Amino acid sequence: VQLQASGGGLVQAGGSLRLSCAASGPTSGTYRVGWFRQPPGKEREFVAATTYSGSSTYYADSVKGRATISADNAKSTVYLQMNNLKPEDTAVYYCALHKNPFHTIVPDLYTGWGQGTQVTVSS
Repeated sequence: VQLQASGGGLVQAGGSLRLSCAASGPTSGTYRVGWFRQPPGKEREFVAATTYSGSSTYYADSVKGRATISADNAKSTVYLQMNNLKPEDTAVYYCALHKNPFHTIVPDLYTGWGQGTQVTVSS
């Protein structure tokens, strides 16, 4: 199963974006989808995660209160709503699959990485 992120773009600080993550194959409500981002010149970092059933959501402290992750199990799609965007949110955003309901922020434990989507926040 491959996941593909979309919905990025250029937005001014304080603006909002809704990112989508679509799966290319069958999924399960117990599978976990994680959103990660890689700022320019930095390591990939965890942003948020949920299961396809929409339970057990987790957020990085850097986006808590500004991000909402949700899932549409019937469409095998996970969304990441980002509000009050800041220049430090600028990064390539990726989504990936963890075939296990237990939460992890370790990128190596996720599979199905597709091409990311660029989010650029101008000040």
